[in-house]
Amino acid sequence: MAYRADEDYDYLFKVVLIGDSGVGKSNLLSRFTRNEFSLESKSTIGVEFATRSIHVDDKVVKAQIWDTAGQERYRAITSAYYRGAVGALLVYDVTRHVTFENVERWLKELRDHTDSNIVIMLVGNKADLRHLRAVSTEDAKAFAERENNFFMETSALESMNVENAFTEVLTQIYRVVSRKALDIGEDPAAAPPSKGQTINVGSKDDVSAVKKVGCCSA
Repeated sequence: MAYRADEDYDYLFKVVLIGDSGVGKSNLLSRFTRNEFSLESKSTIGVEFATRSIHVDDKVVKAQIWDTAGQERYRAITSAYYRGAVGALLVYDVTRHVTFENVERWLKELRDHTDSNIVIMLVGNKADLRHLRAVSTEDAKAFAERENNFFMETSALESMNVENAFTEVLTQIYRVVSRKALDIGEDPAAAPPSKGQTINVGSKDDVSAVKKVGCCSA
């Protein structure tokens, strides 16, 4: 996917990675932003973030992706972590059913701390470990549909669907922003945000309309 200079972008969207510790959030981040994967990766302490710009239509969308630890003892950073987020990847490990069970709690926390219009992608990571699978694709897809979330299974190790998951979230946010601008008779490109400005993506109805297009799966 095409790039421009890092400082040259039309939109900046903050996206957060959430989910239990050890589900592979940091490797999803490094695979998408640097095309790297580490088997030796350690639990994230505090908060890390990385950026990457992609093309959506004829615009450059820059993603600022935040990654934090899933352990309870780091929960004090919650408010600052979620503030301004317009997209989220809610990650579980397809080989550990408990991480899927905890998705509901993470989703509640996300919705408690963000705007109701946030674009959410449920991500079942480590899909390469087929012989160890503990969460069926059907169960996860049903949960995502019930909660009006997008859904995709990924493998950071094999680079499967990682690009697609992040790109889909960013594209859907962009479409909501564009739809909102068109609804009020403006050109969405007429007044791009200033550098570092976070985009709010409009009403909950806007996002719901986009999500009805359908979920994405492996």
